[in-house]
Amino acid sequence: MKIKLIKSLAFFICFIFLFNFYSSFADDIESETIDYETIETSSINTTDLNINARSAIILDRISKKILYGKNEFTKAKMASTTKIMTATVIIEKCDLNQTIEVSKKAAGTGGSRLGIKSGDKISIRDLLYGLMLCSGNDAAVALAESCSGSIQEFSNLMNNKAKELGLSNSHFESPHGLDSDNHYTTAYELAILSDYALKNSTFFNIVGTKNYTITINGNPKNISNTNELLGNLLGVYGIKTGFTNGANRCLVTACRRDNMDIICVVLGCDTKKFRTSDSIKLIEYAFKNFEYVNIEEKINQEFEKWKQENITNFNIDKGLSSNIEIKYSDLKTPIIPINKRDIPSLNININVNQNLDAPIYENAIIGEIEVFAGSDYIIKSNVISSNFIPKKNFINYIYEFFKNYSSIVDSIYTHF
Repeated sequence: MKIKLIKSLAFFICFIFLFNFYSSFADDIESETIDYETIETSSINTTDLNINARSAIILDRISKKILYGKNEFTKAKMASTTKIMTATVIIEKCDLNQTIEVSKKAAGTGGSRLGIKSGDKISIRDLLYGLMLCSGNDAAVALAESCSGSIQEFSNLMNNKAKELGLSNSHFESPHGLDSDNHYTTAYELAILSDYALKNSTFFNIVGTKNYTITINGNPKNISNTNELLGNLLGVYGIKTGFTNGANRCLVTACRRDNMDIICVVLGCDTKKFRTSDSIKLIEYAFKNFEYVNIEEKINQEFEKWKQENITNFNIDKGLSSNIEIKYSDLKTPIIPINKRDIPSLNININVNQNLDAPIYENAIIGEIEVFAGSDYIIKSNVISSNFIPKKNFINYIYEFFKNYSSIVDSIYTHF
C-alpha cells in the first residue's frame, strides 16, 4: 500500500513537472474561446483604455506616427511574434520552392508544432506557412537550419537584419521565440519590423491566409491560422500571435479600414481573452478617434500668406541683392492622422530669420515651420532659400560709389 502511494505520488509529481515544463515552452496552443460581442469597448473615446497588456502600441503605417503607446519602448519578451523576423529573413535569403529534409533536431523542437518528423520532405514555402499560421517551432528550426546551418548562425542573420532596420532595442537568440533572457524587443520596434515585413508581398499573403494546405512527403495537410482576429474583426489582414510563460500572451495585428492602415501590438497580456480584447480596444480606438489630415495643404496656405506679408522685409547685410526667394523643405509625411478632437486646434508657427548676412546659398536653412495640435507637436519643416545671393565684393562697392556719386552730381546740377 505504501509502495503504491509512493508510486502514485511520484507519478503525480512527474505529471506536474511535465505539464509545467511543456507549458513553459508552449506557444499559441490555448483553446480558450472568445465571444467578440461581449468585449467592452466603451472606453475607446478616451486615452485611458485600461488595457491589461504590459506594453502596447498603435502605429500608423503611412506616417509612422504613434497613435497610442504604453511602455512601447520597454524591452520585453515576445514569444512567437519572433517569427515575423524569421519569415522576413527566410523570404529575403532563400529559394522558397526548394524542398528540404527535416532534421532530428527540428523535429524534436517542443511547444506549438507543425507536426513534421525527422526525414520528412517539405518545401521552404510550406514551412513558412507552417511557421506563420500554426506557429510551428519545429518549422522555425527547420527553416533556420536550411538557411544558415544552425540556430546560432540564423540568429546572427536575424540580428543583422534588426541592425539594418535600426532596431537597437531588439535581440534575437532563436527563430521561434521560446523564452530566453537575451531574446527581446519592444512594442515599438516590433511594430516597425512588422510594417517592414508587410511590404513584402509573399509575407503579406502568408499572414493574411486563414487556412492553407501544405504538402509533406507528397501528402496534403490542412493547417489553420492561430490569429483569432483574422476573419473576425473588420479590416484585419495579419499578422502573428505569441505565447510563452515568460512573455505571456502577445499579438501583432495589421488592420486597414478605408484609407487608414495601422499596426497594433500588445505584449505581456495575462490571458488570451485579454490580448484579444486589448487589441480590439486599441484598433477601435484608432479608427474612431483619428482622421488623416493633409498637413502639407494647410502649411501651403499659411506659408503663402506669410510670404505675401513679409517677403519684402528681409534685410540681407552686404548682399548683392535683397530679393530672396524662400520655400519649405519637403515633408516626409504630408498626410498625418490626428485625433479628431485636436483638428480644430491645429496651429502652424512660422519662424524665419529676416536679418541675414550674405552670402546666402541655395537651400540654406533660414527658419522653420512647426505644426501643433493644441500643445502636441505634430511635425516640423525647415524654411530654406531657393536662390543664391552673393556677398558684395570690392568691385560692387566701387560701382555703387560711382552710381551714388553720379546721382548726387545730377541732383546738384538740377538744383542750380
